[in-house]
Amino acid sequence: MPRLPGLDLLRSIAIVWVMLFHSFLVGGLGPGFEWLARFGWAGVDVFFVLSGFLIGSQLLRGLQRGEPLQLRDFYWRRAWRILPAFAVVLAVYVAFPVLREAPGLEAGWQFASFTLNLFIDYGRNQAFSHAWSLCVEEHFYLFFPLLAWALTRRPSAARFIGLCVLLVLGGIALRAGVWLHNEALQPPRNWFIEDIYYPTWMRLDGLLAGVMLAALRVYRPGLWARLQARSTPLTLAGLAIAALAFWLFRDRTGLVANAVGWPLLSLGFGLLVLAATAPQGWLGRLAVPGTGWLAAVSYSLYLSHKLAMHAVHSWVAPALPWQGPALFPVYAAAVLAVGAALHYLVERPGLRLRGRLSRRPLPGALTLAR
Repeated sequence: MPRLPGLDLLRSIAIVWVMLFHSFLVGGLGPGFEWLARFGWAGVDVFFVLSGFLIGSQLLRGLQRGEPLQLRDFYWRRAWRILPAFAVVLAVYVAFPVLREAPGLEAGWQFASFTLNLFIDYGRNQAFSHAWSLCVEEHFYLFFPLLAWALTRRPSAARFIGLCVLLVLGGIALRAGVWLHNEALQPPRNWFIEDIYYPTWMRLDGLLAGVMLAALRVYRPGLWARLQARSTPLTLAGLAIAALAFWLFRDRTGLVANAVGWPLLSLGFGLLVLAATAPQGWLGRLAVPGTGWLAAVSYSLYLSHKLAMHAVHSWVAPALPWQGPALFPVYAAAVLAVGAALHYLVERPGLRLRGRLSRRPLPGALTLAR
């Protein structure tokens, strides 16, 4: 899929939003900017919808053409995309505790196995906890190709829609049940984070919204084109639905928000992603300077931004005469510099190495035929 300015814009907004939210680690941006950072956690949900759409389109397009599913090639490409930068940042967290944004760090095997989001003790080990979303993504990469292959062996729109409805309703019921259970027992831990916000099975709505978009694009291209022609109403509808979800999330840990807020939010973001793919729509052709670069380095920024914030907060800010929001440019410069270094020194060389190695045939490639 060619790079689309609209998707780059959404990705760049998502990463900036997440970093603004995490500014609470260094005192925040001040009360005047609280509205800007308050819902920044939702940037991760934008990434989930984008990932579901892009990965889903890649896999479903080949399956729709009758091509065999090259699992080893898929996992090989994903590993080279994710692991080099992740491994470097994890090594920094392990080797240099002084750089951590919080003292406690979970055991290395939880990061290596991408099970951090399932077993974290958030009260004690908050350092590099934002890796929880990478765990969700990795679980998606592991299981979705197999599910897509199974569903497309005998394609059925009714079966696919039924599965999607089941996942949405099941997620609502599961989150509500876990919330009610923990609210009644009040266990002495941060159960909202550990039992509702982080686990993969609680956070499937964004990925599902993206996969549904991918299926629509691949299997119903005529309907997809007609929807793209209505990109402006879709944009307005997406913003309105997301606003409704945020209204529910005024109490971020409340029952109603966590039961139905996630599918609502994912639906709103899904409509925005659909609108952003329309080249003729204003969102799809909105090429804001700098968003392409931010989108390209967003993964490295996500991994490293807490390290950069903590370094400035600990060693630079105390030596400066400014306080509060006046320090924002210093934090921004440090975050961008560290993220860019990780991108250009680790992430991009890893992708170039992947390209060179990919020209060689992979021995014993694992293939699933239709």
